[in-house]
Amino acid sequence: MIYILYACIIFVATFLGACAGLGGGVIIKPALDFIGVHDLQTISILSSCAVFTMAIYSTIKQMKNKVKFDFVLILLISIGAMIGGIIGNYLFNLYLNILNPNTLNIIQAICLIILLSIVLINVNTKHKCFKIKNSLLIFIVGLILGLLSSFLSIGGGPINVAVFNYFFSFDIKLSAIYSIATILFSQGSKLFTTFINNGFNHFDFTLLSILPMAILGGIIGTKVNRTVSENTIKIIFNCTVISIILLNIFNIFF
Repeated sequence: MIYILYACIIFVATFLGACAGLGGGVIIKPALDFIGVHDLQTISILSSCAVFTMAIYSTIKQMKNKVKFDFVLILLISIGAMIGGIIGNYLFNLYLNILNPNTLNIIQAICLIILLSIVLINVNTKHKCFKIKNSLLIFIVGLILGLLSSFLSIGGGPINVAVFNYFFSFDIKLSAIYSIATILFSQGSKLFTTFINNGFNHFDFTLLSILPMAILGGIIGTKVNRTVSENTIKIIFNCTVISIILLNIFNIFF
């Protein structure tokens, strides 16, 4: 029964991730915390595996569909995200050893609530947008995105979308595409460093049997991203982010 429930969560999360650039982890992490069957480290690894799987498919599909990427931007962001992902994973394991897992979970939830609230305000208000071209600044943006997504075990999708919108003047639809490409590298580096440093000793490998749902979510989500309007993507994005904020508030108090 738990596998069916997990499979449904991963499908919905990766569908929304590929469709609106949400990544999926930002949904998977609090949802599995709410269910409370597995420990924090197992949830973190499963979330990263699902998001990484979806991001591989979605990025390759967008490239096949001849979506025009600024490859210099992607490269700089991705290198920063990979290094940030390594740092974020190190901090996650460090605090996991120092703090009670429940305390770390609350810290993650509070950070996520604050960041997602900022994201909602940014996406839904008119403000001046920048167009960063300095290579060092682009790298630093990627570094911060990778660190946050890895430490919070979320993929970083909504935060990525807001950053691409604010700092690079991309619309929501294009920001979603760049967000997924960034997530591919940040979560890849997180999984790699987790394997090198600690292995997957505490991970329930039978959970990997539901990863095909991440691919299915990526397939359908990518198709929807290509066919619907930017306004529809924005509505999906807003509704999902509000729901995630409420779920994290619930997890903190209950």
